[in-house]
Amino acid sequence: MRDDRIDALTRIVAINVVIAVFTGFVLLYGFPDRTAQLWAWTIRPTMTPMLMGAGYLACAYFFWRVWRASEWHTVALGFLPVTAFASFMGIATALHWDRFNHEHVVFWLWLALYVVTPFLVPALWLRNRRADPGPAPGELMLPATVRAVFALVGLAETLFVVAMFVQPAWAIALWPWKLTPLTARVVAGWFSLTAVIGLTIAADGRWSASRIPLQSALVGLSLMLLALWRAGGDVDWAKPLALVFVLFLLTLVIGFAALLWIMDHHHGKPVHAH
Repeated sequence: MRDDRIDALTRIVAINVVIAVFTGFVLLYGFPDRTAQLWAWTIRPTMTPMLMGAGYLACAYFFWRVWRASEWHTVALGFLPVTAFASFMGIATALHWDRFNHEHVVFWLWLALYVVTPFLVPALWLRNRRADPGPAPGELMLPATVRAVFALVGLAETLFVVAMFVQPAWAIALWPWKLTPLTARVVAGWFSLTAVIGLTIAADGRWSASRIPLQSALVGLSLMLLALWRAGGDVDWAKPLALVFVLFLLTLVIGFAALLWIMDHHHGKPVHAH
């Protein structure tokens, strides 16, 4: 039945994910120099845990909106990006098993999250997608040129993160701060979120379906920019990729913020959030 409702199980999972990932944000963004004591493995330098923490707050915001949403289609586009991200994390854990602190409780929470989530999140997406009524007559859609930009950037970023995950050595040599094979794959996993968000938004095109995933991405990307300021000493600014990385984040933050404002004030009339 296409009533656009979100089932109870999805809401229960969403609020539990909020609690789990918000805790990750507090530990990694708040205490990036204490991962040896607080996290599933020791991460250096501090820029990497702060980037991860930024992503966790973005996920917390998204799943909080899932818990609060009244219409499935307004959050549906975030589920496949989360599936891609969680799959990257699960595979990275298996590939670098020896790097983790198996005696730490956070490791077992990490393991449970990334063993279950790659299967649970797409199952919830499949469970709810039949409720999506599709575009309504006269519904506000993203312009074709904007959808094309999302598709091109999403595809390019997807190719980049897949290459970084499969062969991290080249990324380690170019990256503006120190990475290991594990952290290179983890960073690739985090950027798979924005990559797949771009592809899903391009494919769907409804503004009502795009708002919350874009807001979530904006939260994470803004905190990543702040992390670059806080942990600027970790960055080798002589590397060309340092400037490219900053410009990429700035472009996404400014572009997403501008798009949210423009579309929410389409023809001078604010579009009410669901």
